[in-house]
Amino acid sequence: MRLAIKRRASSGQRPGPTRERTPAMEKARPQWGNPLQFVFACISYAVGLGNVWRFPYLCQMYGGGSFLVPYIIMLIVEGMPLLYLELAVGQRMRQGSIGAWRTISPYLSGVGVASVVVSFFLSMYYNVINAWGFWYLFHSFQDPLPWSVCPLNGNRTGYDEECEKATSTQYFWYRKTLNISPSIQENGGVQWEPALCLTLAWLMVYLCILRGTETTGKVVYFTASMPYCVLIIYLIRGLTLHGATNGLKYMFTPKMEQLANPKAWINAATQIFFSLGLGFGSLIAFASYNEPSTNCQKHAITVSIINSSTSIFASIVTFSIYGFKATFNYENCLNRVILLLTNSFDLEDGFLTANNLEEVKDYLASTYPSKYNDVFPHIRNCSLESELNTAVQGTGLAFIVYTEAIKNMEVSQLWSVLYFFMLLMLGMGSMLGNTAAILTPLTDSKVISSYLPREAISGLVCLINCAIGMVFTMESGNYWFDIFNDYAATLSLLLIVLVETIAVCYVYGLKRFGSDLEAMTGRTLNWYWKSMWAFVSPLLIIGLFIFYLSDYIITGTLQYQAWDATQGQLVTKDYPPYALAVIGLLVASSTMCIPLVALGTFVRNHLKMGGSAPVA
Repeated sequence: MRLAIKRRASSGQRPGPTRERTPAMEKARPQWGNPLQFVFACISYAVGLGNVWRFPYLCQMYGGGSFLVPYIIMLIVEGMPLLYLELAVGQRMRQGSIGAWRTISPYLSGVGVASVVVSFFLSMYYNVINAWGFWYLFHSFQDPLPWSVCPLNGNRTGYDEECEKATSTQYFWYRKTLNISPSIQENGGVQWEPALCLTLAWLMVYLCILRGTETTGKVVYFTASMPYCVLIIYLIRGLTLHGATNGLKYMFTPKMEQLANPKAWINAATQIFFSLGLGFGSLIAFASYNEPSTNCQKHAITVSIINSSTSIFASIVTFSIYGFKATFNYENCLNRVILLLTNSFDLEDGFLTANNLEEVKDYLASTYPSKYNDVFPHIRNCSLESELNTAVQGTGLAFIVYTEAIKNMEVSQLWSVLYFFMLLMLGMGSMLGNTAAILTPLTDSKVISSYLPREAISGLVCLINCAIGMVFTMESGNYWFDIFNDYAATLSLLLIVLVETIAVCYVYGLKRFGSDLEAMTGRTLNWYWKSMWAFVSPLLIIGLFIFYLSDYIITGTLQYQAWDATQGQLVTKDYPPYALAVIGLLVASSTMCIPLVALGTFVRNHLKMGGSAPVA
């Protein structure tokens, strides 16, 4: 195959796989209605829940405004180049992930297979978040909101004990939504309400992907733009909330010492990598439906900047809400302390205030030491800084912290409906990309598509994912969700994208790939893209891969957070052996596709050559 390509090149024809396609084959492939549909599809896929619940957490953990420095640098040296690489490969090869990498080299088919496997894992658990979004959305129409107060106990003589030890929002999440078991060993049964919500979520996905780009191209206009409308509304509301400025000051006050923290840079690189959705094959699938002359370089830059800008914008919204929540909790704490001291020492109403509280406490401690010592164990240490320092990410931020803030807003039902509708749009947009990464290679396969129409293939993929996803609706489902979320993709995606960059630069040839892009788009590949693809980005990915691998080794026994109903809080437990085996299987099942498919291709070619050898 390599010899044939070289001969065509020497005869004056440009090398490349798409030259082997006939015009009829090119026309037969579905295409986006216009370039804007493609951009919206990429934005809808890239801008997801991580922008809302992961980036603000990283800002909080690693220096507020100073975290933007490593984040922007990683966007330039990692995010944009790798996004452009995947879009260019998809547009050049005009196939899904498996076909695209097989065209570059038959030995690289495993890269595409690994992408499909990771996307399948992601789809299995990611749509559960949309199921939770539906659950909260349906409950958002109740007055009062069901997570705003604790329910009464069985005797109706007080509040539920578990809820009193935790909070009403934690209780609704862990007990009413998840009905979580005490550990991963206690599976429990499938709960019918979350199961129905998951079925609804998959039905929505199926309707959106039913006819490929024809339906997806129209849906992405809504899934990409609607979250911005809600974020703008929330920004206006957030900035008018009492205490919002406390949150914004906390976010934008830089802690420059964090720039010397290697973890800040590693997490910035990781956030860029996963936020753009690199390695899943979704971007390659989307770009494969482009016109060959589309300026994918401009689209890569546009999508990267919009994605990162959305993260910063969402952080402003989040920290304004977070500031309101922290201030509300801080002032409630102060009021309880003031009431306790006023009643205990028969002080005049209004005498104690937040301004003179510490001074009066010192006075009471010195004047009435024995009485103050009796009261002291009941006095909480109120601190706005400690409230703001409470770092929460993921489902904890989305379904506990936000709901706690929403319940204290006026017209809380309205803000709850808007918020969870936005989460659904973000989740659905990402799911369209995830399913495209699975469906495009399947529909590109002549063997499968000759027996089943696209609608049937889409239906089977959704049905299989939905059936397996029922595992996450069991009482132990949230623990399995965390396993898939933490281990199904991290190391696998880093390895996939590393092999992708090496394949383009050193197997296909960077010079040859640049010539192909110039022939397609009329633009010369400049030094920036070449240096990033050939050296900087691969070295950065290798660094991330080594960090995560060593981190897993140093950590030792992997642990998880289990809900203890008796304490009303999370406790740390070790994973049982069979859970560790599942983690190992998740990582190995995708990463091993690359060497195993390459080995299988080598053996098959060797046998063919042996079978066709002339008899002596």
